[in-house]
Amino acid sequence: MNNKQHTIKKSVTMSGVGLHTGVVANMTFLPAPTNHGYKFQRIDLPNQPIADADVDHVVDVSRGTTIEHNGARINTVEHVLAAMVGCQVDNVLIQLDGPEPPIMDGSSIKFVEAILDAGLEEQEAHRKFFEIPSEIRYKDAERGVELAALPLNDYRLTAMVDYNSKFLTSQHANLTAISQFNESFAKCRTFCFVHELEALYKADLIKGGDLSNAIVIADRDYSEEELNHLAMVLGKPKVSVSKEKGILNNLELYYNNEMARHKLLDMVGDLALVGRPIKAQILAARPGHAANVELAKKIKKLMLETEKNKVPQYDPKQPPIFTFERIYQLLPHRYPFQMVDKIIYLDDQSVVGIKNVTMNENYFMGHFPNNPVMPGVMQVEAMAQTGGILVLSSVPDPENYWPYLVGIENCRFRKSVVPGDTVIFKCDLLAPIRRGIAKMHGVAYVGGQVVCEADMTASLVRKS
Repeated sequence: MNNKQHTIKKSVTMSGVGLHTGVVANMTFLPAPTNHGYKFQRIDLPNQPIADADVDHVVDVSRGTTIEHNGARINTVEHVLAAMVGCQVDNVLIQLDGPEPPIMDGSSIKFVEAILDAGLEEQEAHRKFFEIPSEIRYKDAERGVELAALPLNDYRLTAMVDYNSKFLTSQHANLTAISQFNESFAKCRTFCFVHELEALYKADLIKGGDLSNAIVIADRDYSEEELNHLAMVLGKPKVSVSKEKGILNNLELYYNNEMARHKLLDMVGDLALVGRPIKAQILAARPGHAANVELAKKIKKLMLETEKNKVPQYDPKQPPIFTFERIYQLLPHRYPFQMVDKIIYLDDQSVVGIKNVTMNENYFMGHFPNNPVMPGVMQVEAMAQTGGILVLSSVPDPENYWPYLVGIENCRFRKSVVPGDTVIFKCDLLAPIRRGIAKMHGVAYVGGQVVCEADMTASLVRKS
């Protein structure tokens, strides 16, 4: 999996009819900045509202996943989101001039092709993976549905379906690496049974459904009269079904287990609503949109609880967001006051920096020379410089600004910092930056323990 966030290089547009609404819509994928995530914009509505693709905004799971946020309702988002996850795109704005993305051929492949045609662009931010720390389960005993998310330093999914049909026996599908999605899962089409069609039409669904964008499975033998009625419902001159295949109009499958693969595709799209890329082993027996969304809610809840007081983790093998050279370009400090060695995380609300303390620090010559301890003021200075990177990232031309520390409050020193320590500084905005004034809470950690913390105020001043 990619470690850095990605968006697309250019916008790309596609058009088609929505599966359930039957409304023709144009859909455009646009590049988006780091930590933007997936957002849909209804450009056909007043004020062109934007809806975050978030599990908290799911309002309907009948034959598809529908979200509604800020007055924007978007039906059947799962195939588009699955394509984004499969292509490892993290940030994109999806504009629609209708209520539903085009169904295309009933799979994700056309969206994947559009994304790849636009090209991918690596961004200067690490992906914000949520690695499942402990087992999460969702179970609906009445329906025989069970889903589990298990700890794993990767993303793998297994789906099993069983509809007790002579034409659709038990099927399994396994995705062992997200890189397999585009080739082996993206083209697997949505499906339903013949007996569901008329009920779906009566429920005002699948207005855009067609035998060209769905696999329709016969669950029994049908008479000629029944097939003629079905043709009328579908608006077709004639439909047929072979007794061997049990699929309307004898559609050829891409895989013997195409239906299980499509269920896995839906899971990938629905779980994207957690809001961050996941590391986990997902096991699913008879999954559906309702169950997928319930599991996504459980994952998000645990994610928020886990992240609330999480100590930042530093893996020196991972490339930093900013090396010391880039920090040197952004901050005015020079030896001996350039205090931050790396920036390993940065978004619009927080930043994490690294300081490796060595015996060669110039202040050890006079500060407890026989018992070297990093001065508290130096710890605060390093923390403030880390926060300075966060404040500078709020403007498009950071090289043209000075970040000044103008206030320190509630400062506490918890533990000595000595040569050989690696200090992790984390600064979070306490409020939106207004008129160049930023209020932050900074915490310094060594070995997972807090060594220093303070509330700081910084001011951005344009260079004259």
